[in-house]
Amino acid sequence: MGTWNSRGLRGSTLEDMINHTNDLYREKKLALIQKIPTPITPVSIDKTSRHITLAYFDQKSTVDYIGAIQGVPVCFDAKECAADTFPLQNVHPHQVAFMREFEEQGGIAFLIIYFSQRDELYYLPFFHLDAYWERMQQGGRKSFTYEEMDKTWRIKSHRDILVHYLEPLSRDLGEREDDFS
Repeated sequence: MGTWNSRGLRGSTLEDMINHTNDLYREKKLALIQKIPTPITPVSIDKTSRHITLAYFDQKSTVDYIGAIQGVPVCFDAKECAADTFPLQNVHPHQVAFMREFEEQGGIAFLIIYFSQRDELYYLPFFHLDAYWERMQQGGRKSFTYEEMDKTWRIKSHRDILVHYLEPLSRDLGEREDDFS
């Protein structure tokens, strides 16, 4: 696994950082989040070692992570973005549909976006993603920009918790409760 340093996520992947965070959340009994393996279809298998030597990715996966946090069902996807513009083609229609249905069932869906050039992580609540998605569906931009991101949703590290997304998730839950009161 990569190491964390003051210069950010360099030398490690976003997925490694989230997996490490999820392990700590589980150890501290804060959350139980599972990484969903990307479905593949084997094409060729080495008969002696029984290892897959050729495969292709199935298109229909849901999201990267799913689980429960303090009794709240959550699902999210992790995305890296090298530029200040996030192309919505990086999120597949079936993922948006799954996240929408997940929310309709009372769960919380979101994206964790890493703007690698800026070394900044953001929690993107589903309702923000859905607004960008609907704009695109109506013929608008097929992306959203770093400037459009609400900077108050920035994810910070906290001691050994590298991608401390429970803080913005707590805010997301609080704002939803305020909407219903």
